[in-house]
Amino acid sequence: MKTAVIVFPGSNCDRDLAVALRDATGEAPAMVWHRDTALPDGIDLIAVPGGFSYGDYLRAGAMAARSPIMRAVADAAGRGVAVLGVCNGFQVLTEAGLLPGALMRNAGLNFVCRDARLSVENSRSAFTSRFSAGEAITLPVAHHDGNYTADAETLDRLEGEGRVAFRYADDVNGSARAIAGIVNEAGNVLGMMPHPERMVEAAHGGSDGRRLFDGLVEALG
Repeated sequence: MKTAVIVFPGSNCDRDLAVALRDATGEAPAMVWHRDTALPDGIDLIAVPGGFSYGDYLRAGAMAARSPIMRAVADAAGRGVAVLGVCNGFQVLTEAGLLPGALMRNAGLNFVCRDARLSVENSRSAFTSRFSAGEAITLPVAHHDGNYTADAETLDRLEGEGRVAFRYADDVNGSARAIAGIVNEAGNVLGMMPHPERMVEAAHGGSDGRRLFDGLVEALG
């Protein structure tokens, strides 16, 4: 299974994702710079990491979404290649139009950094196949702009189509309907604010995140 991690100026979770992917797949991912215009051949999974791409200037993820490499990411997603966006990566994917809605400032206007209890809402995607629907898990969050927002019609469609992947068990940032992660209509793009790569081994205080990566290896490897 071949993977790639996109690296932007200001990314600070690219190495975390790379280590998690290496440990799950047995092969180090390609680290793809934001100014590149093409992805390596044969990529099975593209990961867009957390951090503060471009210093969150203008709007979180807005500038990164217009980087040259994102055209290749969008083309790959359209062909069915799996794309995972975590935290700032989720923001980038919404700004790029690969996922609906937007990530706004947290309701309390504070940076939130803590472990968050989540409910797995959909276990039918490649990203969530190692979880059970309704299962409670714990993953860390660390964000200032994690308040997921969309119009009522979009929210109803996400719910009705089973595209809410994860939901907060309690109020973390004011997200509409406590949404913590969603998939696109085809099910091959996941954006989530919690960090699975920061909860993959006992030293992290838990390993719930490891199952996301193991599920991807099983589905895509």
